[in-house]
Order: sequence, then C-alpha cells, then structure tokens
Amino acid sequence: MRKFVLIPLALLMSGGCALPSPENNAIGDAQDMARQVGDRLDSGSVRSAQDVGHLADDMDGVEVMRVTGTTTARRDGVGLVVRVSGIAAGGWGDPETVTVTHCFELRVSPKTRWGGDEPRDVDCPHGAPLTFKPWPKTPEIPYERLRKALPRVPRGGTVDESKVRSAVASLHLDPAIRTDVQAQEGMVGISLKVKPYLADALECALAAVAPGRTNVWSPSRIQRMPGEGGCDVGNAIHPMPPPH
Repeated sequence: MRKFVLIPLALLMSGGCALPSPENNAIGDAQDMARQVGDRLDSGSVRSAQDVGHLADDMDGVEVMRVTGTTTARRDGVGLVVRVSGIAAGGWGDPETVTVTHCFELRVSPKTRWGGDEPRDVDCPHGAPLTFKPWPKTPEIPYERLRKALPRVPRGGTVDESKVRSAVASLHLDPAIRTDVQAQEGMVGISLKVKPYLADALECALAAVAPGRTNVWSPSRIQRMPGEGGCDVGNAIHPMPPPH
C-alpha cells in the first residue's frame, strides 16, 4: 500500500516543520522526474507552445496543468507547469511507501541547455489537467503499390514518361504527399515525399524506371534529413553513394 501525500514543497523544506525523511526523499524523486521532462523537451527544435505541452502530456506520469507563451523560438520561450509524483520507501520498520504529488514550472527556450535550468516548484493550478487533440496523422507512402503500378520496360525498349505518370496518378495519393516525376537520360525518376509532423527526417520513396529495370527504394535517414536532398527526384535518377 502507498501513502499519498499532497504537500507544498516550500512547507516540506521549511526549517519550522521537520518531517520524516521519506517525504523529503519523495520530493527529491518528483524533482528528478520534472528535470527529466525538461531535458526531453529541450531538443533544440522550434516548437509551438501547444506542441510542447502535447509532448509533455505524452510522457508517462506527467500531467500538464498550464502552458504559456507561443513558441520556443522566442527569447522567453514556452512555460509549462507539470504535475508529477515522487515515491520513496517508508522509514525504518515501515513497509509502506510514500508518494508525494507536486507541481513544477519548466521553461523551454533558446536560452535553456541540456541539464540547465532547474524545475521551479510552484503551487498546482486549480482544475483538471489540460487535454490535447491527437497528433496530425502522416499519410503513408504506398511503397508496394507503387512498385506494382510502375511499368516494366524490356532491355532495349523505351520508357514512356506518360505511362509512368499515369501509374503514379492511379495510386490516388494523399494531397500531402509531394510527387515529382522527371525523365532524363532515357529513364524516368519518381519521388514521393512527405514531412511527418514534428519529425526531422522526411519520409520518401524513390523509384527509377529504365529499360531492363524498375526499382523502388527509400534512402537512408541521413539522406532524408533537411538539406541533404536524398528525397529529391535527382537522387532517383542518379542515386547518391551510401553514407559512411
């Protein structure tokens, strides 16, 4: 059985009220939890306040009580009040554990650094924790359907770009998937790509239709990162060497 204690941190730490060490140990455990939340949120990526709150809410054992600010790109960043619990063993001869629930304020901004700003203990806001809508879904790129739809051209034959474009159109792709088809040097390259919400790397499928071969593949994650060009149709026509 656990003992659940909801006590302001300032009261527990004040010199005028000496409390058994299990409560203090539970408070320390809650602080560690809040610190881990801050470290995981401080990724360096620019996020909206809503997304920062949502990411915190996705973490086990974390309730988001308040979100302030607009974006992590601003100097003052995004502020959060999270409610977490800390657990500690009971005192000598006490088989029960003690659980303390407490609120901490965190800030995510360009000024914060990994392991930098400490969570600040605050009173828990009144009311229920915030709730967040489901994350936007990323449309799935149909690798196998693309592979089956593309024409096969025999060796010595000629690739018909219009047939390749018709094959891609027959997939009825989600509008969020960007499609690029280009003919070059007797072959046709295809790129299907989409940016997953919050992810750094693109999701993409590349394909090349040439006399004697039709290939469909996905570049490595390094090549799918922003600025690397691995998802561009040029990489379908002239594939980059694998990363070292």
